[in-house]
Amino acid sequence: MPQKKISFLLLLLHIISFNFVFSQKINEVDKIVAKYPKSFNSTEKLAGRIEKDFDSDAERARAIYSWIAFNIKYDYNAYLNPPRVQGFSYSSEAEKQRKIKQLNDNLIQKAFKSQKAVCEGFTALYKDLAVQVGLKCQIIRGDSKTSVRDIGRKTTSSNHAWNTVLIGRKWILIDVTWGQGYYDSSKGRMVNDFNPVYFDTDPEYFFAKHYPDSGTFMGERISKNDFLNGPLIYNKTIENDYKIKTPDSGIIEAKNGDKITVEIKNVSKSNQVFYLNKKNQPVKVLNPKEKRGGLEFQILIDNNIGDYVTIFIDTDSIVSFKIVSK
Repeated sequence: MPQKKISFLLLLLHIISFNFVFSQKINEVDKIVAKYPKSFNSTEKLAGRIEKDFDSDAERARAIYSWIAFNIKYDYNAYLNPPRVQGFSYSSEAEKQRKIKQLNDNLIQKAFKSQKAVCEGFTALYKDLAVQVGLKCQIIRGDSKTSVRDIGRKTTSSNHAWNTVLIGRKWILIDVTWGQGYYDSSKGRMVNDFNPVYFDTDPEYFFAKHYPDSGTFMGERISKNDFLNGPLIYNKTIENDYKIKTPDSGIIEAKNGDKITVEIKNVSKSNQVFYLNKKNQPVKVLNPKEKRGGLEFQILIDNNIGDYVTIFIDTDSIVSFKIVSK
């Protein structure tokens, strides 16, 4: 075998081995943090415990994520009834900065002590703990994509916040608010369900569901058009690395009788693939073909298709598209 191929294979095996070991360490972090007290007397006590138990920046960053996601609940009532914006007066820049810091400290302590928060509280608490254990951390504000109604929106709005943390030379993306659970519309309440996929999320997936107010990440421009008009992806899409190859837009223009070709990576014929019609009845895809490490199939646009179509793999929703009549 040529030397170049041997070197490449050795490098590939090293990367796979490193990722496997790192994944094992991260899972071990979650197990340790799950045994922590549900509450601490202060953020300093919690930060000190994390510093004592974990040596690397990556482990400490994950420990903060896990503890917050395990113990801080999303305050859905506060989301529905947000408090008035608290204004203040100042006579100097120094006084302004002191008052901003005090408001931020109050936000952190309220989230920490009440163990309830919306995204501003989650991100402020994460940053505070991260800085205390010696990490560089930022809060990013922007838009979020959570519903099929978000597909094809005309404009973005600043309605969400998340964190970035520097691990080695890489800024990783973290959304601990989404890591703690989700809103179940059928039950009309929040469901606490720890989800690790929003820690160090692949930017390709992350920015399909997030759009920063700045329009950039680490100096790179993020496409607003892709965010607004792309399909809606779900947690299991990220978890299983189901890349949506086609259609490349979330808006499908079609007339009755058209067939839409869908290609999803990392799926095979052994998976059960179906979509829901407008009566929410499952329709199994016919004659799927394994292609380039994924599955290709077609969806017939007929009177049974509603305004949106959601594709499921096994029992999990994976991607939704908006259907627009030609």
